[in-house]
Amino acid sequence: MGTSIKNMVSELVKQNVKVSVFVYGQARDEFFKEEGVDFYLLKKLKYTFGGFYLYRKHLNTLLNKIIIREQIDLLEVPDWTGISAFMKFKIPVVMRFHGSDTYFCHIEGRKQKWKNWFFEKQAVKNSNAYIAPTTFAGEKSAKLFGLKPSKVEIIPYGLQLNNFVNEYPLDYLPFSIVNIGTLIRKKGVFQLAKIFNAIHERYPEATLTLIGSDSADVYTNSSSTWELMQKEFTESAFQKVTYRGKVLYDKVQAVIKKAHVCVFPSLAETLGMVTLEAMALRKAVVNTNLGWAQDLITDGKDGFLHHPDDIEGQCNSIERIFLNQGLLKGLGERARLKVESNFNIENLVKRNIDFYSEVLNS
Repeated sequence: MGTSIKNMVSELVKQNVKVSVFVYGQARDEFFKEEGVDFYLLKKLKYTFGGFYLYRKHLNTLLNKIIIREQIDLLEVPDWTGISAFMKFKIPVVMRFHGSDTYFCHIEGRKQKWKNWFFEKQAVKNSNAYIAPTTFAGEKSAKLFGLKPSKVEIIPYGLQLNNFVNEYPLDYLPFSIVNIGTLIRKKGVFQLAKIFNAIHERYPEATLTLIGSDSADVYTNSSSTWELMQKEFTESAFQKVTYRGKVLYDKVQAVIKKAHVCVFPSLAETLGMVTLEAMALRKAVVNTNLGWAQDLITDGKDGFLHHPDDIEGQCNSIERIFLNQGLLKGLGERARLKVESNFNIENLVKRNIDFYSEVLNS
């Protein structure tokens, strides 16, 4: 979500749109301007009772003052936990379905807190229009919140392609697998461990590099998913696993470029930015085949798609890539073309601006 917003905001500014970004729940109130964007950090307030409601009303008051002062025409809000529930604005509100708690609980089959569903439902009601990054995310969110699918505009996240250049896609570390993303169950990290165990049996020299923050596990109440993952690897395979933790964004590309194959067996996404980034860098990708991934990859053409639990299928695709450099090169070249055609932020921001204009004129 953070990367997709940054890409869009930067391109909106390039196309002469004035942008303000509001970040709530911060340690203090602060304003600063960076690269043409106005940033407002909004302090988190504590209440004895009813904080979920009272803090929203506080934010509502602050936002309305800034909206009037800065002559803001339209407000975009996220769906997560319904931060805009009970807020009232005199300008149109567009909600972008980055992935609500309702959405992820449904996808993962988890029980949702009633409070989260209630706030998200109210926030959806308060919005005038809706955007989703994939057809699957749009249709699923519409169904969960009682909207007509036609009410949700599908506009993917995009990349600034000049920031994703790989002149030597065949300069990689042989038999290396890379996975990037938060270590959390919904990213398919336990399936990934099984995949690597099986690959290690076939290719003992194979390596697995993991990049991303560790997180708690809601199913076991463990404070560390990485600790749980370590138990899933065979003793021999674990010797070939490197967990680098959180890495600065501008350093991640070097890791992707050196990968023989990138593997993302995710169970729950709305799009999956790291998949796009790997494809833009001409990498062969073995990805989940669940809903949203259908908008990213054509199976067998610009990547491979498998269900996260299809361990054998994913291993077979990884092995094909390991052994066939022609296939590797072709997948990477077609992946880059797919991103250039469908996920260029310059084109997508124009679609966003056109949609905003329709909302303002409706």
